[in-house]
Amino acid sequence: MRSTRVLAVAALGLAVIASNAGFTTPGPTWQLTDTGVTARFRGLAPVSDKVAWAAGSAGTILRTVDGGRHWASVRPAGTEALQFRDIEAFDAKHAVALTIGEGEDSRIYRTGDGGRTWDEAFRNDEPAAFYDCVTFLDKRNGLALSDPVGGKFRILATSDGGKTWAVRPATGMPDALPGEFAFAASGTCLVTADHFGAGRAWFATGGGALSRVFGTTDGGRSWSVTASPLPSGPSAGIYSLAFKDPWHGLAVGGDYAAETSAPDGAATTSNGGRTWTVSRTVPGEYRSGADWLGLLPVALAVGPTGSDITYDGGRTWRRFDTGSFDSVFCAPDLSCWASGANGRIAKLRLSR
Repeated sequence: MRSTRVLAVAALGLAVIASNAGFTTPGPTWQLTDTGVTARFRGLAPVSDKVAWAAGSAGTILRTVDGGRHWASVRPAGTEALQFRDIEAFDAKHAVALTIGEGEDSRIYRTGDGGRTWDEAFRNDEPAAFYDCVTFLDKRNGLALSDPVGGKFRILATSDGGKTWAVRPATGMPDALPGEFAFAASGTCLVTADHFGAGRAWFATGGGALSRVFGTTDGGRSWSVTASPLPSGPSAGIYSLAFKDPWHGLAVGGDYAAETSAPDGAATTSNGGRTWTVSRTVPGEYRSGADWLGLLPVALAVGPTGSDITYDGGRTWRRFDTGSFDSVFCAPDLSCWASGANGRIAKLRLSR
């Protein structure tokens, strides 16, 4: 495993150096795995090159412990009518999964035995709430995001690893704009900086007059908000955020009703989300998921019409695949996975 990581880092380092020097190198490629199902996987949680979880439509949850050669169905009982849209995994045994929908369709499940059994940790009882994403600041403290209730986005919090959840008071949340909401497209509308804690998290919006980014530095008790340059509208806005540290972040999106056109569809921040700058070269089409490769200036973005990579921290993007994916995540060992419709789950292969 150590040698694999060293080779991956070396390959990425060479790619970054070559890109900065103006040379072209063989690009990355996706290698599909055989999941044996046709569910749409918008929830994805790779732990390593070997271990990954995926959650999707029709109550489907899969887990692999051998790098995707075999996938096991580990769905909670009685969830066939529910739609999983996000999953957070700590290791091969512990995971927390979110279903979406109005009222009681928004639920959170937790397992500590690899999915053999699940506990229903939360069931929404607010008819106006619709939970979109869940994230963890560390192994104990996590947050979940709901679309506005009473004019403010709603935050759910846990401090015991997802066993119990409670709604945070709305006093520290800025007002939502008319029509503003978050997109439950890839489990990345609410994110943390994975390599850092310190109570920092961000969530992104669209739907209204502006697409905006909300940020917290105290674990979700209070939030600030700033407008982003990504276009917004009834089906447009920021679909995915990714932060590699407390300062450097990416935002990608567009309009899912117009997949092949997304002007100004990607932006970067270097000050923790206080200001955002449109990328010099954007993917140009709707992108629903993005993630960094560790602390490198390398990131991936995916959507129904293709995948893109940046070697310069999000300033410029290059297309490298035309297959359809909804979500992309990179594990701490720099293995990257993508998932999407028709049971598609793939691993990134880097030239070296």
